[in-house]
Amino acid sequence: MMDDAAKPTAMETLLATLDLEPIEVDIFRGRSPQVGWQRVFGGQVIGQALMAAQRTIEAERFVHSLHAYFMRPGDPSVPIVYQVERIRDGSSFNTRRVVAIQHGKAIFALSCSFQIEEPGFDHQLAMPDVLMPETLLGEQQIKEQYLAHAPAAVRKYWERERPIEIRPVSLTHYLSDKKLDPRQDVWVRATGPVPDSRHYQAAVLAYLSDMTLLDTSLYAHGTSIFDQSLQVASLDHSMWFHRPDKLEDWLLYTQDSPSACGARGLTRGSLFTRSGVLIASVAQEGLIRKKANE
Repeated sequence: MMDDAAKPTAMETLLATLDLEPIEVDIFRGRSPQVGWQRVFGGQVIGQALMAAQRTIEAERFVHSLHAYFMRPGDPSVPIVYQVERIRDGSSFNTRRVVAIQHGKAIFALSCSFQIEEPGFDHQLAMPDVLMPETLLGEQQIKEQYLAHAPAAVRKYWERERPIEIRPVSLTHYLSDKKLDPRQDVWVRATGPVPDSRHYQAAVLAYLSDMTLLDTSLYAHGTSIFDQSLQVASLDHSMWFHRPDKLEDWLLYTQDSPSACGARGLTRGSLFTRSGVLIASVAQEGLIRKKANE
């Protein structure tokens, strides 16, 4: 029986999950951690698909954007096969398309673009003025002070060991059915070392970019992704990588939802370093549908 000292950390498990097995030219196999999830976390599939694409690219070229569609829920009990198609290899840019397959069917598709590093115009929007992570409740404090009376789904989410620590600037959304402005600020950070590799750093950033987004589109309606009467799922996901970061410190994930309609909610996100450097932008549309009465 494995003791706690030998048990891999959540971050070590994530990095092992991103270390895909090559099984043929431009074909890779990925596995999911066996942690009791009913379906594969969307951020995992994004990160694995990006890693598969990166392994077909020259070392000095780096991802600058990705666009993905979730088509079927992933089954965590079986491997995912990633097939990479080399769409274009140009003098400055490379394009890849990746399809994730389980049980003989596509569950996810991603297109991504890579570029050589080159100088150019440089500007960014300012980071919002929010409380620093050290002034906020940590996950252990949240568990001790709030979880005893929280719904079971909320408790289960916060009690699970994760490779990414989350510190919301406000906890009102989790504890109230009050209708709020559809925006939130969340500090996030890796719970363990990330390799000094731009490829791994991009894949981990893609992984965490899928966290908390869908919830923002529910703020205006006084509910959350933990509402058992809702069917909630990511539909698509886009991400732009502006500037590299080693993921050694907290990042501010600031989010807003400009629209929800037609059983879909759109959320935009910006990821800033503590010092205010914008490293990535994100957009995601998700399904937010009331379940039919049984």
